[in-house]
Amino acid sequence: MTATEPEAEVRELTYLGAFNEALFQLMREDEDIFIAGEDVGLTGGVFGSFAGLIDEFGERRCVDTPISEQAIVGLGIGAAVSGLRPIVDLMFMDFILVAMDQIANQAAKLKYMFGGNATLPLTITTNGGAGVSAAAQHSQSLEAMLCHVPGLKVVMPSSPADLKGLLVACVREDNPTILVKNKRMFGKRGPVPEALYEIPLGVGNVVREGTDVTVVAYGRMVPESEKAAERLAEEGVSCEIVDPRTVQPLDTDLLVASARKTNRVVVVHEAVRFGGLGAEIAAQIQEEAFDYLDAPVARIAAPFSPIPFSPGLERHYVPNAKRISEGILETLGRPVPGA
Repeated sequence: MTATEPEAEVRELTYLGAFNEALFQLMREDEDIFIAGEDVGLTGGVFGSFAGLIDEFGERRCVDTPISEQAIVGLGIGAAVSGLRPIVDLMFMDFILVAMDQIANQAAKLKYMFGGNATLPLTITTNGGAGVSAAAQHSQSLEAMLCHVPGLKVVMPSSPADLKGLLVACVREDNPTILVKNKRMFGKRGPVPEALYEIPLGVGNVVREGTDVTVVAYGRMVPESEKAAERLAEEGVSCEIVDPRTVQPLDTDLLVASARKTNRVVVVHEAVRFGGLGAEIAAQIQEEAFDYLDAPVARIAAPFSPIPFSPGLERHYVPNAKRISEGILETLGRPVPGA
């Protein structure tokens, strides 16, 4: 580029905008792709995720369904084994529990029970996470339940660019995938390539390089961890932030490599601490990198309680940059302000 040439303008989209753009591009590319779910057609989805799709692709490919999550997933399973490539939407992650028989006993096991000869290109999209005062039945993070089921692939993007690339990978995958958007990130903006691209499933990302401690985070906890890292950098603490992006399968090699580099690990997730993915991540790291650790793997997560409706209580419930900073300092053996 010469001195007189203008710099290329960085194109930014919101988290939801990246999701929506990917859907348009995928559906134009492959006529076997269709969407189905409650209000995904005429109203464009409860959060606007599917806005405008019905205008271009019509009701045959943008299917409004009855309020029956089990039927929605069952429709997707049947369409997928018949040769189509469905994207079915469950409004809230909490509603996955209503369809868990279809997800865990049918979709996840079909390929295995047919000796590997069947394909099930089914993508389930949903919205998880707290922070919008949606109360205990519409705010949960249930990824640990899903990751415990062999046969499922589970994705939790932390940025608009990752959301687009991971959605493309999910839809092109010949096995059932579940993509969880975070409700508090819908308006988050970031650079997103306009062309259709794919981020491979099971491949993590080093969001920030560091030397003193590894912070493993996914979903909305990635930007919160970045805020914490910025604060601690002023105190001379160098944090490496690793985002698995796909929580099943987990990029254990990347996590272990970072742990061996920094010798300390803090795992952050929005789900409750007990039985959460933080425990599995900690176990895998200590199995592969125990001799490199200078401190136990720490976990920062939500308390073992239903999610409160009250905005004040909910802010206290969900991990934030302050709590992450304090957890990092404790792991480093440094004094915590106000403790």
